[in-house]
Amino acid sequence: MTHAALASLLGPEFDDFLYASIDEPQNGKLLSVLSALTRLDIDPWREAAKLARLPKDAAIQRMAALIATLPDEPSAHRSAGAIAARLIALLPCKTGPTMTSGQALLPDIGSMTNPRAVGFAIFLSLMLLAFCNLLSSRSPTPVENPHPPLIGASEASPPTARP
Repeated sequence: MTHAALASLLGPEFDDFLYASIDEPQNGKLLSVLSALTRLDIDPWREAAKLARLPKDAAIQRMAALIATLPDEPSAHRSAGAIAARLIALLPCKTGPTMTSGQALLPDIGSMTNPRAVGFAIFLSLMLLAFCNLLSSRSPTPVENPHPPLIGASEASPPTARP
């Protein structure tokens, strides 16, 4: 699924984080979290969801490690940890019961993104529905003779009474 399609499924809750600047512009170029993660060949929306699930300290460490691996490191006057802390603060707050790192903030998107699997499931459901409809609309065939003849009895002539 494309990033734009995935973003439309997730909604705008990660926009502040993804579109935030990593650091002050260098040479007039601004590097957003979205661009940085894309340069690292990481899906930005999935990474944002993963970071949002992590405890704050773990998320800051993960983001700092990602920032440190960027080819054009942010300016030296700010540490990757300080930049990461500022960015992680932009992620949506966890709501509801306390979440552990194993719990999903979002459903598993990967399982919903295979168009062939979704199409096959819809096709299979429609076929099952049509089959059930066909079975329920069939009327039973009327039975002409509810009492079948006895085995060995002659059907040609009924027994006759003798005088």
